[in-house]
Amino acid sequence: MIRTRVGYAGGTTKNPTYRNLGDHSETVEIDFDPARISYAELLTVFWASHHPGVRPWSRQYLAAIFYHDEAQKKLALESREKAAARVQGEVFTQVMPATKFYLAEDYHQKYFLRQAPELFGEMAAFYPAARDLIGSTAAARLNGYVAGYGTPGNLKKELDALGLSAASREKLLALAAAKESQGATPGCPLPR
Repeated sequence: MIRTRVGYAGGTTKNPTYRNLGDHSETVEIDFDPARISYAELLTVFWASHHPGVRPWSRQYLAAIFYHDEAQKKLALESREKAAARVQGEVFTQVMPATKFYLAEDYHQKYFLRQAPELFGEMAAFYPAARDLIGSTAAARLNGYVAGYGTPGNLKKELDALGLSAASREKLLALAAAKESQGATPGCPLPR
């Protein structure tokens, strides 16, 4: 991942906010390098980390894949068919064309990283402007590891590039190991 940002998409309401979402859904925008991970691989992670047979409570919590071109649409629909075969029932996840993405409020960004105050504080000190923290590849990677995405082995390979202090490195390694011991599957923070 290059960066992730949470926000709102899929609707027509101008400038939605958490308190005034209108017809949008909460979503995440992912920037990725296709030389490192393919769109198909991202779809695999998506399906592994969510339950497609669960009906959404509301439009706000609609499960959806927003595609940007016909190639993405084709792959998303194919992956949806595979999910339907796997769950042997109705799939409520929508496949929709991407609409304007509205960035959510700063306090919604990097949710899992915020749950690790030492790590978040270190990133916030390095990126004092909220937009820089939100756009940071390192913060996106940390957020993912804290959430249970990735393995301790993968983390060790990229730990030097994250710019953390020795204490934060140890904290992050311990969190990744704890997630792994809880049964989180690599690429899916939910225990299987």
